[in-house]
Amino acid sequence: MNAPRIVITGMGAITPLGPDLPSTWSALLAGESGVTKLDAPWAAAAPVQIAGLVQHDVAADLGHVAARRLDRSQQLAVLAAREAWRDAGQPEAPPERRAVVIGSGVGGAQTLLDQHDVLAEQGPRRVSPYTVPRLMPNGGAAAVSLDLEARAGAHAPTSACASGTEALWWAWMLLRAGLADLVIAGGTDACIAPVSLAGFARIGALSRAENLPPEDASRPFDTARDGFVMSEGAAVLVLEREDDARARRARVHAVLAGGAVTSDAYGITAPSRDGQVDALRQTLHRSGLEPSDIDHVNSHATGTPTGDLVEAQALARVLPHRPAVTATKASTGHLLGAAGALEAALTARTLATGIAPAIRNLTDPAEGVDLDLIHGSHRHARIQAALSSSFGFGGHNAVVALTRP
Repeated sequence: MNAPRIVITGMGAITPLGPDLPSTWSALLAGESGVTKLDAPWAAAAPVQIAGLVQHDVAADLGHVAARRLDRSQQLAVLAAREAWRDAGQPEAPPERRAVVIGSGVGGAQTLLDQHDVLAEQGPRRVSPYTVPRLMPNGGAAAVSLDLEARAGAHAPTSACASGTEALWWAWMLLRAGLADLVIAGGTDACIAPVSLAGFARIGALSRAENLPPEDASRPFDTARDGFVMSEGAAVLVLEREDDARARRARVHAVLAGGAVTSDAYGITAPSRDGQVDALRQTLHRSGLEPSDIDHVNSHATGTPTGDLVEAQALARVLPHRPAVTATKASTGHLLGAAGALEAALTARTLATGIAPAIRNLTDPAEGVDLDLIHGSHRHARIQAALSSSFGFGGHNAVVALTRP
């Protein structure tokens, strides 16, 4: 018996480019940037004063009472999941057959920081009774599970910046194993705060955007790249077996043909080309694809000097035919645990529309990056198969392959 094909029937996102996936995609194609200067009072002392912020009034959308019970990362996850659920046609799969997989790099760290300040300034009786549910790393998965009545498991992969892609890999496995009939999967993160900015800045990971407008700071694969721009947001996809989707006449955005997760066991922050190569090759094998079948890659490409070069070398080794490569973090900034899920959704839009987005801010491709980088203008082509990759601190590598329905 052949293994079932897994398809994407719903997609949702809330990002620095827009409050939903259609607006995010439109802004991306319009060449816009979600990166802005931080104007909060605390930012004046921060080592980096730019970030990608969600501009939407999230609390108003959720309702202020419900919003108070959730960390911002959980709020974003719920809104993205609701959009994906509506986009999927609100499937009637029994709650006992609905699963959730929502990854996050830092979970509810903002709640922990805020409530620590409350404790220090006002005492323990003023700490919110929602503190623990809001700071739990599994809080996003729990919130979405409650909101959409999913009882077949609420999983929370925490693999740094690979979390969102790993969530899709888990969804693919759950559905192929028959452990659920429908999986709501993605990633979320929201912790633009003094300590997170300072921590990333101390290891030289963030762009300082010196003498540049904020929107020009994120420069993947460019000679002048000097680090990533931290952003917040969430992206969620609804996945199911193709036969089930066809039976209910659902619209299919793309096929999630396969994926892989590997670990470097190399360095906590230093990437390994070999680990990335393994993830790319395993993904192709599980998807039944040859390297030459890949027409497009939505790369991880954060804009760090070392990370971009290592990734470029891995892609060149596995895909010597040089498919068209984009790097959408140039426009969105780096959504950490949500990045992979968002980039998979954008890859699905590329498959559906035949438009591969150009890399914003790429004017001088770096030496040693032997890739067909899309810059200057968007690439228009009939794309049959694509990869979306994510790599995170701790040596986490996650890749998924998407194909046209």
